Amino acid sequence: MASIENTGHRGSATVHRADGALPVNAIIAVLGAVGIVVAMMQTLMVPLIPVLPSLLHTHAADASWAITATLLAASVANPVFGRLGDLFGKRRMLLVSGFVLGCGSLVCALSDTLVPMVVGRAMQGLGLAIIPLGISIMRDLLPAKRLIPAMALMSSSLGIGGALGLPLAAAVAQQTNWHVLFWGSTVAVALLMVLVWRVVPESPVRGTGRFDLPGAILLSGGLVALLLAVSKGSTWGWTSTTTLGLGGTAAALLVAWTWWETRAEAPLVDLRTTIRRPVLLTNLASVMLGFAMYTMSLIGPQLLQLPKATGHGLGQSLLATGLWMAPAGIVMMAVSPIAGRLITVRGPKVALLAGSAVISAGYFLAIGLTGSPLGVLLVSVVTSTGVGLAYAAMPTLIMQAVPASEGASANGLNTLMRSIGTSTASAVIGVVLANMTVTFGSTQVPSLAGMHIGFLIGASAALVACLVAIAIPGRLAPTPDVASKPDVALKSDVVLPTPRPSSPRTAEPATAVVSAR
Repeated sequence: MASIENTGHRGSATVHRADGALPVNAIIAVLGAVGIVVAMMQTLMVPLIPVLPSLLHTHAADASWAITATLLAASVANPVFGRLGDLFGKRRMLLVSGFVLGCGSLVCALSDTLVPMVVGRAMQGLGLAIIPLGISIMRDLLPAKRLIPAMALMSSSLGIGGALGLPLAAAVAQQTNWHVLFWGSTVAVALLMVLVWRVVPESPVRGTGRFDLPGAILLSGGLVALLLAVSKGSTWGWTSTTTLGLGGTAAALLVAWTWWETRAEAPLVDLRTTIRRPVLLTNLASVMLGFAMYTMSLIGPQLLQLPKATGHGLGQSLLATGLWMAPAGIVMMAVSPIAGRLITVRGPKVALLAGSAVISAGYFLAIGLTGSPLGVLLVSVVTSTGVGLAYAAMPTLIMQAVPASEGASANGLNTLMRSIGTSTASAVIGVVLANMTVTFGSTQVPSLAGMHIGFLIGASAALVACLVAIAIPGRLAPTPDVASKPDVALKSDVVLPTPRPSSPRTAEPATAVVSAR
């Protein structure tokens, strides 16, 4: 159906289809735009949180499920869709994920009560699998000199979309009916999926074996139980029967999943690959960086919106808060090509170290810069610069250490690690802010000391990520399709080199015949 061909000029690779030629730039632009829009779904409802109970005609505790459902669905989608993409086609599964996301947005647009809204938000969560699938498509199709900057943009889209989604959602929610948020996302996703179908060819790289349904069920159950305990523990009580029961269930299911994966002929996640030092340490750093990234999203808007009469609040409106936070997303977008260049010249480990250090420095700066909106803006810009550098490095570290046939599932697992980090940040920072309060009128609001403690916790998480990154091997053996990928043509029925298999269970021949028809 399609092929990639390099014309011999710098950056001039094109995709040839029956209806003409499209530049590689179009593939990068479309996948990058899809990643940003999908990531916006994470913060789409944040401005609505205070009024969700009245909008959905329910209680505050129940309304929070509209946020939690997206998180839980995304945790399941990332590893499952990643493996399905490796087996049946990454573009195909990206389109399936996008279709579910669009349908979920439509359900939300038509909802006025809790149950359909939770269903729609869960369907939107399944769309977050698009980002690791897009990174893997880039690895399989793009010429070497375009690959690392493109993956940097796609990986950073998680932060870019999350940062841009907040002001956009605030503006729309404040100026129009809140349903417009979901009508707009429905239309945007539909248009982008059409562009993916028209512009992006299918990856020729395939994994082997069958889909591991028992592994998927065990992992999904374990993740849902774990994230429910983490995200709802502060509401239910950390020592409540429900929270402890979910924690025990999660532990039992994940132990059972580990046992199964080491014995399955075609595991959902090849644990022999994930325990390799570069992959394991990168995933650990990803948890810490997800925590550090989300800390600013939790504290910054509250600090900006608290009334000035509290003594430390900055008294900004919902829309003004969104505008003060918006430059963070723009900065991440601007940093992506710089990060790609740094990775190319100095390696992904250096970019990960630099990003972690910058995030930590930004949070330490926050201790003295929380007295004005401009100071909060400066802190968010500095931390976002670090996030852009660190997030850009992670897919390259993962891709250098796994076979191409496991790229989508490995990236899905890495994205899941970031999500676990953000969920943990929500729980930990939430507990800190809920317990360190001051009285304002008849209510309790987070104190300045509590916010400073939150910033210091975020800085500590980034420092831990920095220490973990130091232990990542500095000189990874290059893989043919990432570190030293030649600018060769990808045409129908050509023979491509494939990386050395990670275990006998995933063994592949030294070369693989690929058909792009």
